Amino acid sequence: MTKEYHVTGMTCNGCRASVEAALSSVDAVDKVAVNLEKEAATITMSKPLKEETLQKALDDKYQISLKENLNVFESNTSKIPSEEHSSELQQLFPLFLIFGYLIATAVLLNYDPWDTTGFMLDFMGLFYIVFSFFKLLDLKGFPESFRMYDPLAKRLPVYGWLYPFIEVVLGLMFLFRFKVTVALILTLIILGLTTVGVTKSLLSKKAIKCACLGTALNLPMTKATFIENSIMMVMAVVMLFKTF
Repeated sequence: MTKEYHVTGMTCNGCRASVEAALSSVDAVDKVAVNLEKEAATITMSKPLKEETLQKALDDKYQISLKENLNVFESNTSKIPSEEHSSELQQLFPLFLIFGYLIATAVLLNYDPWDTTGFMLDFMGLFYIVFSFFKLLDLKGFPESFRMYDPLAKRLPVYGWLYPFIEVVLGLMFLFRFKVTVALILTLIILGLTTVGVTKSLLSKKAIKCACLGTALNLPMTKATFIENSIMMVMAVVMLFKTF
């Protein structure tokens, strides 16, 4: 018999491989196919297995639940999970919503009298603080996902653990106007490195989820990281030109 399960907690191909290997090791499991993008695992088994049995085989960061039963004769006509219907724009909605809140807050802080420089510094500061919050929600899972595409995190794993705290420090530097030039230069270096890694991952067509908002939200790597990095890097360049 074949059953399809929903698996949460996977953030990269490494996670997919780990889940596939763990489920394959369960007695009575004949075949496992895990899809990272759909967060799905199709399991062929020789006898019925309880969800608890499958869950015990997995690491605590992964959660598995039965999605639907599949009939091999109806596999071509089975319903497509709703996740497949969601467009890229819908997947990016949380990111756009956060940007909306950040822009609105920065505008309110600087509208009377209007201060463009203050707006940009407050936006960048709030950006780092908010995005670090989501990363810190899963400090264990974020580094694993981040090092899948960030070149420095690949070579120096501890950098992935420190990154959320670096964002907190940079955010506070912008908000308190402390060593702004240093913060701008660090922003260009850090986000520049990440953008290079993202570009390489996309060119190699690796299935990797964006870790910009940690592992709490499922964002497509194809757009999310480029959007956030581009906005921040453009602002950093503009502010550096104004400084010098």
